[in-house]
Amino acid sequence: MIELLMVIAVIGILAALLLPTLGAAREKARRTACVNNLRQINVAVRLYSDDANDASPYSETNHVWFYYKDLVRIYVGPGGATTNENRLFVCPADTFYYNFTGDEQVYFVSKGFHTETPGSRSSYMFNGANQFTNSSGQRPLLGIAGRKMGTIKRPARTVLVSEYPACVPYSWHEPRRPISDTANAAFNNAKDMVTFVDGHVSF
Repeated sequence: MIELLMVIAVIGILAALLLPTLGAAREKARRTACVNNLRQINVAVRLYSDDANDASPYSETNHVWFYYKDLVRIYVGPGGATTNENRLFVCPADTFYYNFTGDEQVYFVSKGFHTETPGSRSSYMFNGANQFTNSSGQRPLLGIAGRKMGTIKRPARTVLVSEYPACVPYSWHEPRRPISDTANAAFNNAKDMVTFVDGHVSF
């Protein structure tokens, strides 16, 4: 009986030592997969722009934040909806998201954000906030939707596509509890995967 308890104790100690290592390895694999996704998406956006007289994705009917996928996915493989076999637009770490309600409260949602995205299942957003207009018809937000790629002055510092949490911000890869339950001060030092106009990907 004592020997059995000792074996169980040793197994428990080994498990306690290995679990953090396995968790870190899993997270590294997720980041690597996400980097690969964003590199391919970046190439797809550039190919689309080459065929569109150097113009980046733009849509008159749908906001291009997510619908860019419908414009560029023919450049990266089969069309149609995202499936288990075609998950290029889904980050493997996209297993939860935070919902920001009209009362400015923050709520944790325990399912992938890509299951909620309008029109297309995607974890990644195109830098197209300039499609928004305010009540006076002006476009007050920055973005590159419809811009000529060759006219972007700082391609290494201009976001092309990012994980959705980068726009909030919170992090799928280094999740933390919000420092506040209000949307204005919810998270701090969030790290996300972002690809830039020049083609590089950063965390």
